[in-house]
Amino acid sequence: MTRRLHAGRRAAATALGLSLLLALAGCGDDTDGKASAPEGWSTLDTGSLSIGYPKDQGYAEQPAAERSRSNAAVALKVEDGIRTGMVSVQLNFATGVSDAAEAAAAAGAGIGLGSTRKATKDVRLTGPSPARDARRIDYDFTADGKDDTPNRGTPMTGVLVAGVDSGGVPFVVRLNAVKGAVDGEDLDAFVGSITVK
Repeated sequence: MTRRLHAGRRAAATALGLSLLLALAGCGDDTDGKASAPEGWSTLDTGSLSIGYPKDQGYAEQPAAERSRSNAAVALKVEDGIRTGMVSVQLNFATGVSDAAEAAAAAGAGIGLGSTRKATKDVRLTGPSPARDARRIDYDFTADGKDDTPNRGTPMTGVLVAGVDSGGVPFVVRLNAVKGAVDGEDLDAFVGSITVK
């Protein structure tokens, strides 16, 4: 009788251990999940990814007819006719790109002269692996005063995230804003809101 009880307990413990192991093995493989954006934010959705933007801070999605052909999606913050913030998504922005490092190198080259890189690091996004692998670049720059941007020389800050989606399409997402208008938490939330498809 006692042997049967011990055998039953052992079997139950083994089953429990196996189910916990399987559950843990599934962690971090977030293939079906969707990243969450902070309360008050909205989402830009493209064929390669979706990303949050701070709608509650005055950003609004730009209609397709008004945005540049190079952008798959854009949200702008406009104050008194001046574009003080911009979230943009570019797809297929470079050729010969097959991974996050190459995508970041191509995107980083487009940051422009007069920019100062503050940090570059690898990040893991929500979505299927290996599309989850991406690279983040934080940088500062000054506005050039063109195309309804702030006056020339205005300090700006930005973050970009570059990678390759599950179909092999390179992407880069950016948030640029007047320095001080977005804090570190907002930039982290922006990166954390990306879901790659």
